[in-house]
Amino acid sequence: MSYRYDRFFNEEVLKFKQQGALDLSGYSLEELKALWRKTLDSGMHGLCFSMYEDGQSPGDVITIEQVERRIKIMKPYTKWVRSFSCIEGNEHVPRMAHKHGLKTMVGAWLGDDMEDNEKEIEGLIQLAREGVVDIAAVGNEVLYRNDLTLEQLLGYIQRVKDAIPGIPVGYVDAYYEFSAHPELVEISDVILSNCYPFWEGCPIEYSLNHMQNMFAQAVGAGKGKKVIITETGWPNMGEALRSSEPSDVNAMTYFINTQAWSKADDIDIFYFSSFDESWKVGAEGDVGAYWGLWDKHEELKF
Repeated sequence: MSYRYDRFFNEEVLKFKQQGALDLSGYSLEELKALWRKTLDSGMHGLCFSMYEDGQSPGDVITIEQVERRIKIMKPYTKWVRSFSCIEGNEHVPRMAHKHGLKTMVGAWLGDDMEDNEKEIEGLIQLAREGVVDIAAVGNEVLYRNDLTLEQLLGYIQRVKDAIPGIPVGYVDAYYEFSAHPELVEISDVILSNCYPFWEGCPIEYSLNHMQNMFAQAVGAGKGKKVIITETGWPNMGEALRSSEPSDVNAMTYFINTQAWSKADDIDIFYFSSFDESWKVGAEGDVGAYWGLWDKHEELKF
């Protein structure tokens, strides 16, 4: 999610014109939908895998059939799939992705439950040894949530690096964490950065530029290491956050501009997310359920 009350979009930059965004102001709703669909059909680098159907939530064990169905839906539109866990059915994601010719960024979900952390780490190592992990992500926003100390996190990352030599290993967190913690940069093979203008209250008309600035900060902290945007997106429904307004038009606009920049500047982006997930309303408010390109019924939104 990457929301922090002390990190909001600085409205002083509103006087500067956004660079690189397409001017979509003259598009009708139907024209915008057509461009959104054309952008989607042209393909993208990566998509974050949404695991849970309506009524499901973390803790539920998900079947291989459900995972494969969703992989098949995503397959025509992406080269990579990102998963977030290695237990409770999440281990099926990289296996099914590789079965269908997609590359994988596989995450071990780390939190404050040390027993679950052991299962996740061992699961990630096992999947890597099976040959279905192209990039290993050890933890997601752990420091943002204050679930582990930096030292504990570094220990998990090193353990995975030692166990799976030859596979790039990194850690996912908000872009600013890599500036704050150079130890993360030092230990990582690749910098895995979440960049969300929405969660910083940014108006849609400045969102691409703000996201580019987030990426640039991660690049600056990365000391020459490859930086991948592991999450970015815009919800189409829910409550606004300051100047960030969820809407169909804004969600389509952000997706179109993000993908155009990704292709033009050869930036690897995992878009968040594939399918709407109703369970996220608890953690993120009502807006949490509406980040998908597909709705909760697995139908494309536009």
